[in-house]
Amino acid sequence: MRLLWILAVTLAETLPTSVDYALHMADYTYVEVESNPNSAMSASQVFRNVTTPFRVAHVRIYEGEPGGQLCAITGWSSKDNGSPADVYAVRIEDSSEGEAFLIYGGDWGVRLRPAGSDAAWSHDDAAQWGEPYLVLADAEDIVSA
Repeated sequence: MRLLWILAVTLAETLPTSVDYALHMADYTYVEVESNPNSAMSASQVFRNVTTPFRVAHVRIYEGEPGGQLCAITGWSSKDNGSPADVYAVRIEDSSEGEAFLIYGGDWGVRLRPAGSDAAWSHDDAAQWGEPYLVLADAEDIVSA
């Protein structure tokens, strides 16, 4: 059973993404993540897309860091009980901000680590952490892959 699946819905056409278990269609992205070793939090959300998704390599996170912390990011897959996957951003409609950026990844969400770290991706590494997805307000906080 897949823990995360992403489905974007359009009335006109269906275009597959490179995410093998997802279908992307221009209007919506659906993210569902059940609690897993990467993220204790579950999520089931639908977002209205404003742009086409693009690959992401780094994001700036402000939790506990007034100036922000640049983090490497990967999607996180259930394959092999946790492994890196592609991660994407898409500009979405956001009721509080007008527009924001949805960051989403594998069927176990996304995984982050400090940008300077060269440690292997692992959900057993205490310096890394997982989230089901992120919503960021500013394009300046996203570094494309």
